[in-house]
Amino acid sequence: MANPLTDVRQISHIAYGFYLSKALFAALNIELFGHLSDGPADVETLSRRTGVTKNSLQTLISVLLSAGLLSQDGAELSNSPAAQRYLVPGAPAYFGDYYRFQIDRQIYPMMTGLDAGLAGDEDGLAHNSMSGWLSEAEDADDFSRAQHAGSMGPAMMMANALDLSGVECLLDVAGGTGAYSLAFCTRHTDLSATIIDFPSVIKVAERFVGEAGMDGRIALIGGDALETTWPGDQDAVLMSYLLSAVGGGDITPLLRQAWRALKPGGKLILHDFMLEDDRAGPAAAAGFFLAYLAVRTDPVSFTAPELSGWVEAAGFTDVRAAVMIPEITKMVTATKPI
Repeated sequence: MANPLTDVRQISHIAYGFYLSKALFAALNIELFGHLSDGPADVETLSRRTGVTKNSLQTLISVLLSAGLLSQDGAELSNSPAAQRYLVPGAPAYFGDYYRFQIDRQIYPMMTGLDAGLAGDEDGLAHNSMSGWLSEAEDADDFSRAQHAGSMGPAMMMANALDLSGVECLLDVAGGTGAYSLAFCTRHTDLSATIIDFPSVIKVAERFVGEAGMDGRIALIGGDALETTWPGDQDAVLMSYLLSAVGGGDITPLLRQAWRALKPGGKLILHDFMLEDDRAGPAAAAGFFLAYLAVRTDPVSFTAPELSGWVEAAGFTDVRAAVMIPEITKMVTATKPI
């Protein structure tokens, strides 16, 4: 829980926070951090490299300096260590596409529907549903490419953390571009996977699966997870970022679907945003839950104990929870009894 605020300037810092985020997105769109990746440069040089007028660029740079994204030594500007590592295109840990495609172009404008979501106003939502959000091919491609970039790191972490010995068939429900299936199949050479997701997303997944040479090990099914028949006889079912995105009334049916798809002794793996037990944060997880209220009126936020209780009520045993991405996601695993 954060300390209670005591000053109006602290409130203003929250209210004006979007200035910093939009400055970050704008810098990414002109590849400013990439233009500084080889060493310091002055504003005049950066203006020529980016094609942005000197006065306009200086205004943007002032915000980036105030945020600590850039540093300055006289007239020379440099990337901060974090910007150099995560915001330079082509860098091994590059994260910029996730910010500029998913956050800037989709989640940021979609938040205009938040008031409607809180009021239960279906007509005022940013999108009628996640399937509506991803129905346009261009939107699905932007979202999916950004999601893939943001998911590969956590997917590898989870692949290394999970004991999947004896697991040969994995069903990845709402698996997006296949980041988790790709990571799991790379880590476990005897594993094959099947991904279910919206048809527009599956088209993007085909590209990533093909580029990884996993066509023969990862099957793709286009459809809404709430309506499509899931293949059975699975050793494991993974649902990553799905339960936070659906209505509260959809969670139990999805857990029942997982039960039917699993072999006796099969493993259920749930990875998602989760609040702390007292529901007073963390801020990042709480914010992602809030975002779903802009696209539908019936999502629910949950803690790991709450989700574990629903899993147990669905009949699963050996329910365990662990932190995955600190302050953002956790993982709940369980077993279908033999």
